[in-house]
Amino acid sequence: MEWQHLVMSNSIVVSILTLSLILVLSPHLSRLFRLPTAPIEIMVGSLLAFLGILEAKESNFELVAQIGFLYLMFLAGLEVNLKSIMKMPKVYIMQSLYFVLILWGLALLFGLLFHLHLILIVVLPLISIGILATLSKEYGKEERWIKIAFLVGTIGEVISILALTIFEASSLVGFGEELFYKIVQLFGFMVVIIALYIFFRVLFWWYPEFKTTLMPHDDGKYQDLRLAMGLFFIMIAIMKQLHLELAFGAFIAGLFISTFFHHKHTLEEKMSSFGFGFLVPIFFIHVGASFDLENIFIPQVLITTVTLLGLMFLIRVLASYTLVTLIGKRNALLSGFALSMPLTLMIAIATIGVEKGMIDNFDYYAVILASLLEVIISMLSIKVLLKK
Repeated sequence: MEWQHLVMSNSIVVSILTLSLILVLSPHLSRLFRLPTAPIEIMVGSLLAFLGILEAKESNFELVAQIGFLYLMFLAGLEVNLKSIMKMPKVYIMQSLYFVLILWGLALLFGLLFHLHLILIVVLPLISIGILATLSKEYGKEERWIKIAFLVGTIGEVISILALTIFEASSLVGFGEELFYKIVQLFGFMVVIIALYIFFRVLFWWYPEFKTTLMPHDDGKYQDLRLAMGLFFIMIAIMKQLHLELAFGAFIAGLFISTFFHHKHTLEEKMSSFGFGFLVPIFFIHVGASFDLENIFIPQVLITTVTLLGLMFLIRVLASYTLVTLIGKRNALLSGFALSMPLTLMIAIATIGVEKGMIDNFDYYAVILASLLEVIISMLSIKVLLKK
């Protein structure tokens, strides 16, 4: 027993030291290879797992990575300001809706044409703005293509998370009466969130000083951070209790803070510094570590990966033409590529699918590989387009 405890203890120490070194060195590797840090962390994590240095299933590593993912979704919500979205011209909102509708329509069309499994069809049009938050940090959130990507992404993210929640529920209870009740519960939750939004909007309009009471400008007690983190964990706890998608709760918590407490300009910087300096990189490293590099050479995995990648980029490029009249062809393409990184949601759906026996391991590895490559290709494409 003592020997086993010693081995486990040494393994944890090695993992901590390795993760610390990656956190320190990844920005330098990013500058060296002229790549964003996220793909670097994914590739390094995958390589170290292949060499046996990192273990993706190590419980502490897995837990911190999951918190990192939820925190990334929280930061994505922080980047979105509902008030500014509501003030946008109606044409922007309508074109964004067209983008999402065309995306899902093309996914269904090509999925049926290529005889893809239902799970792979659901994967094709997914949108997640979690990694878009890293682009916003790198290129500035005032860029037009990032602004429109956040608008489209917010609509697409909600639809994608709804699809993920319904899919997860169907895998647990099947397609029947229980699934219907689960969907009703989900939409009931959304109605409550909208009602709370209206309530707080009216409350803060009548009593604006209540905002500064909850989140003072400078009280020396970090009350802004306490409120933000408290809301983050409260929303996760509520979603856990309702058996709904946790990422949705984290995203809503960030959305609430950015919408009602935008007077606190330093808060977002504080939250982002902690997230992108610690929790989020660990999530990316874990994503890389969870993929076995040996699976790259399986022909069936390669064929499915190439098919998924080709279709996912194709439908986004085609859908981005709905934005050309608003922001021009180049910016529309940039927005299309920025919305081509639903890494977290793809991994979530693939994991549910393989655990419930709905897809085989080959399709699972293909989805994971496609999600990793999509991030790398999208970020490189954005870099090239911006240089031109």
